[in-house]
Amino acid sequence: MKNLHKINLLTEEEYLEGETLADIRHEYIDGQIYAMAGANERHNLISLNLAVHLRIHTRGSECRVFINDMKLRIATQRSFYYPDVMLCCHIEDNHELYKESPCLIAEVLSPSTETIDRREKLITYQNMPSLRYYLLIAANQKKIEYYQRSEDDIWYSASLDSNEILEINCLNSRTIALCLEDFYQDVAMP
Repeated sequence: MKNLHKINLLTEEEYLEGETLADIRHEYIDGQIYAMAGANERHNLISLNLAVHLRIHTRGSECRVFINDMKLRIATQRSFYYPDVMLCCHIEDNHELYKESPCLIAEVLSPSTETIDRREKLITYQNMPSLRYYLLIAANQKKIEYYQRSEDDIWYSASLDSNEILEINCLNSRTIALCLEDFYQDVAMP
């Protein structure tokens, strides 16, 4: 028993304060923090491509696009994540350090995060009432899997083929049409 060490849990307030001072980002799950690995060039370009397309189509609206450094708070699970891209369209979702009601979340898959993105985050994100789209974007090939919530609250999944258009409708009056090449523009594949 002498080798056992007490696990010190952080409050959400301690976590948020620590993140403002930290050199690296951490995700927070029910009192414990987990360091985030850095991303490579492809990962960054894919995230940026999506964010730029979303931003162009949401200018002048209540929607805001966030990339990499904005936290997502899941209050029901006492957790904070750093999605690669978020689209938030609720004007009340205005905390400066985190968002709580995104319409779209995209994660660019990497070997160190893919399992978490496909299981833990998928389950967690699908329980968020505001979320309508969850995108899983491959960084080592041109492949996108997405989950979409229907009007009757049923989740569907599909892959975006090269000849298809993914229509994102987070705004009642606008639809954002994205094709596979929009995500991978200027991205050199291995």
